[in-house]
Amino acid sequence: MKITLQEVQRVARLARLDLGAEESEKMTQQLDNILQYVAKLDEVDTTGIPVTTHTQQVTNAFREDVVQPSLDREKALANGPEQNGEAFVVPRVI
Repeated sequence: MKITLQEVQRVARLARLDLGAEESEKMTQQLDNILQYVAKLDEVDTTGIPVTTHTQQVTNAFREDVVQPSLDREKALANGPEQNGEAFVVPRVI
């Protein structure tokens, strides 16, 4: 697969990258090398190999939801620079 200089310049323009002539040439060569390397994967015989989306077959790795006591309000509010006894006091954002 050969990538052209025009394709690199188009993608650079879409990505709002300001590539000079020398950078565009270098990027074209580098991207072409990457695409040639990836194209080698087409040579691998994958018949009989199941399609996978993940490297590990893990289903629902979440822990059980267990109710536990939370941090005491006074201890939590003690960590803030300013509080009113019920919540942290912060400057108005509007």
